[in-house]
Amino acid sequence: MRTLIGAVAATLLLSTAAFAGQTEGLIKKIDKDALTLTLDDGKSYKLNAETDLDALKPGMDIVIAYDVTNGENVITDMELPDSSAN
Repeated sequence: MRTLIGAVAATLLLSTAAFAGQTEGLIKKIDKDALTLTLDDGKSYKLNAETDLDALKPGMDIVIAYDVTNGENVITDMELPDSSAN
């Protein structure tokens, strides 16, 4: 019985871990005060304080890796378009 309870507890702990995801889209809005970025699908993502905000522009295509932490989509990595390709 203790083994079963331990297995159920371990499963519950794993299910509450942070969710990691990836998305891509066009930047719709950048809020420099709140450090958030909104994509064209309406979803917002929290930026890191060290992010070079001047490199981000509305209309830019972006790929984002993020974690969901405390109900917020927190960017862990991003890929901007290669400007030398144009």
